[in-house]
Amino acid sequence: MKLSSLSFMDGEPMPDRYAFAKNLSSQSLIPGDNINPQFTLIDVPDDARSLVMLCADLDAPEDLSLADKEGVTLDGDVPRRPFYHWVLIDLPPDTEDIEEGAYAIGVYRRGKSQLSDEMAAREGLNDLTHRFANDPEMAGYYYGYDGPCPPWNDPKPHRYCFTLYALDVESLTVPTMFYGNDVVAAMEGHVLAAASLTGVYTLDPSVAPVQVGSTTAT
Repeated sequence: MKLSSLSFMDGEPMPDRYAFAKNLSSQSLIPGDNINPQFTLIDVPDDARSLVMLCADLDAPEDLSLADKEGVTLDGDVPRRPFYHWVLIDLPPDTEDIEEGAYAIGVYRRGKSQLSDEMAAREGLNDLTHRFANDPEMAGYYYGYDGPCPPWNDPKPHRYCFTLYALDVESLTVPTMFYGNDVVAAMEGHVLAAASLTGVYTLDPSVAPVQVGSTTAT
């Protein structure tokens, strides 16, 4: 199985249009276009019964209290963990294309609602729900896709890994309100194939975007 995109190349910087926040100048940020990227799904197994798409920032700091702090720089010794930016499950196995903007366009303070019943999939909560939990202007439930928003005080370019999973079940058993970690646990023993594509993004104005190398597909 393979995953390709017209939106960015594997291992290369992601354009601002797919980000939750972007640099207005070296001192300030503004909301990004926050559009979900386009993806083409290739060679999905014939026996797949559903698909899952997860996007995780592989370089998020474990301690979010250090993010975006004036006078603090997140150095290379800061512990990192995956931070989910997109949680999409129960996609039909005959899906061949995820169109740009089909699941997200624009930034919604306090988060987007769930998909309508007309969409043949379910969206979980992304981890911006946790990040903004104590922010009175932003706190809310962030469903589906919200793009890159790495700390502006982090000189490490963040890797955003989009992974497609083909499953042997039609629908995953997850809580009513579910997160990326819930999906990973529920998929155990049900994955027939997986394919990944990774983009890079940074909001630290002192750092030039860099390539991080290709990911593998199986």
